[in-house]
Amino acid sequence: MKTITKKDLVDRIAEQGGSKRVVVKKIIQQFLEEIIHELGDGNRLEFRDFGVFEVRARAARIAQNPKTMEKVRVPSKRTVKFKIGRLMKERLYGDESTDKPQLRISAADSDPVSVPGSGQSS
Repeated sequence: MKTITKKDLVDRIAEQGGSKRVVVKKIIQQFLEEIIHELGDGNRLEFRDFGVFEVRARAARIAQNPKTMEKVRVPSKRTVKFKIGRLMKERLYGDESTDKPQLRISAADSDPVSVPGSGQSS
């Protein structure tokens, strides 16, 4: 597995589409800014066959510092949930795409991706 950056995608799209890199970069950046803007307004973004982004509220809770065992209040916050679409599901899981877990991406903190039923929670 390797990390693909925005620059990598810009270069690839510009080459495949025969467009100038600077134009592709502006379009991709505007697209990302629009996603951020819409999610910031609490809107749901649906890209058919790719997936759905939606804002969810996480309730305030009491947590415990494992080193000191001290109780800590964790305030409520908004996170982003991503549910994969049909084409991505087929690419990730092949023909076994039925009854697969959802990916959860937390935009508010650095929680790892959690998979329901795997023992991890977000």
